[in-house]
Amino acid sequence: MNARPTASLIVHDGAGNFLALKRAREPQAGLWETPGGFCDGWEEPAAAAVREGREELGVEVVLGEFVGMYVGSYLFQDELLPVLDCFWLARLPAGEVTLDPEESSEMAWFPLVTAPAMAFGTMDRALTAAVQILCRKDQVAE
Repeated sequence: MNARPTASLIVHDGAGNFLALKRAREPQAGLWETPGGFCDGWEEPAAAAVREGREELGVEVVLGEFVGMYVGSYLFQDELLPVLDCFWLARLPAGEVTLDPEESSEMAWFPLVTAPAMAFGTMDRALTAAVQILCRKDQVAE
C-alpha cells in the first residue's frame, strides 16, 4: 500500500511560538495538531497546504520554507493507513482567524520548544525540525 500525501502548516509568529488546533473529530479528537490535511488528487502538496490553511483557519496563509516529509500513520474506518506528511512554515496575514468547527474546537499559541502532546508523531518531528530551521535563520540574520 502506498503512503497517502498530506500537507500541513507550522504557523509561527516569528517569536518562537506556533499555532495549534484542537481536533474536533476522530482520530485523535481532543488532541492538538497543526493545520493540514490530505492532498486532493493531482494537487501539489504546497497548494494543498495553502488550501488547508484557508479551509481550517479562514485566511490565506503566507507559505514559507519547506520543513520536511515524514512517514506516519492515520486510522481511517478501522484501517491504519500509511501517510507521507509534508510540512511548511507559514505566517498569518493581518486579520482574524476563523476556525472550521467541524475540524477544530479551539486554537492556542504554544512555544515551539515546549509543544504540547500532538495528535500525530510526524507533527512532533516536524516541530523539532522547525525549531532548527528558525534558529538557523536567526543566526544568519545577526
